Amino acid sequence: MGTIKQNRANNILTSGKLDATDGLNNDIPASNIANASFSNVTAYPPSAGAAVTKVASDPPSPSEGQVWFNTTSNVLKQYAYSAGWATGGNMNTARRALAGAGTQTAGLGVSGYSTYLSPNGTEEYDGSTWTAGGSFGAARYEISGTGTQTAGLAWGGLPSTSPTPVANSFVGMTNTEEYNGTTWTAGGALPAANRGSAAAGVQTAALSAAGITGLTTLKSTSEEYDGSAWTAGGNLATARRTLGGAGTQTAGLAYGGATPSATASTEEYDGSTWTAGGPLNTARDGIAGDGLQTAALAFGGLTTTQTASTEEYDGTSWTTVTSLSTARTQLAGSKAGSTTSALAFGGTAPPVTGATEEWTAGLGIQTITVS
Repeated sequence: MGTIKQNRANNILTSGKLDATDGLNNDIPASNIANASFSNVTAYPPSAGAAVTKVASDPPSPSEGQVWFNTTSNVLKQYAYSAGWATGGNMNTARRALAGAGTQTAGLGVSGYSTYLSPNGTEEYDGSTWTAGGSFGAARYEISGTGTQTAGLAWGGLPSTSPTPVANSFVGMTNTEEYNGTTWTAGGALPAANRGSAAAGVQTAALSAAGITGLTTLKSTSEEYDGSAWTAGGNLATARRTLGGAGTQTAGLAYGGATPSATASTEEYDGSTWTAGGPLNTARDGIAGDGLQTAALAFGGLTTTQTASTEEYDGTSWTTVTSLSTARTQLAGSKAGSTTSALAFGGTAPPVTGATEEWTAGLGIQTITVS
């Protein structure tokens, strides 16, 4: 009788059991099977499904790549890497060109532009809900900020006036304000009026890079704050405005912005000198970001239209990762966040929005579904 096709093993032992140790797909002589049937088989290897561990609750410390079946929820799960944005709670006041600070579970949104006027309100995020914080002293938009929810810093920006282009209506401010989690107080003034600068660092060691001074002059200078006064820092190679910033005062990162057209340029700061870094994959201005010089996120912004693009920097190059759910520009990020946990909020889609998104990346328990 020729051969019989089988897809489990390559031979049958003299005991009548299948030997599944040598392979999966092959032909076996019909003479090896009595009456060309499996009537003499006394044992059969388990199916792949039978090899998956069944547990009533998820393992407390799973290993990467581990798979199990949860008998309580009746779902197949795994422990693997994932990254993406999830919807968070909306801000109470939709706003754009605002400052951001804090972390994903302790965020801070400062001032900004809503409808025709800049709200002076501060909002605090607890990981799910925004609530009112202390009133900001000088309401403004195109403002820069950094720090944490209980030690925030905000500077520059345009005053809260109608956008009607009258004399001096677009001249920035020199005001700096410090937040203690409850109240804003005046800090040291900038050397010159500025708006749309990149921000990095903390309240007592902050970095402001580029922006606009006067009515329309793009600047390449940077300034450093020590908790009481601003002093001159190194000059960037590319003058620009509404760019993204991340890192610290002595290891800063500036990227994107308008020159006046959108740029992909990235520059790294060592506390005294700016040098070229890897360019963004998508040139844009009105961008937000988070993280460190060697591990940063850049998200949102404006190309010729609003973009949802998100990129991750490793200290050398940018990699495109999962996009925001809402494409927008002039949004803010949680400056004390990271590439594993960050916050994006506000901006204009249009219209002006208070939408909040939470970025989470890393190993975690995932439910395996059929798609």
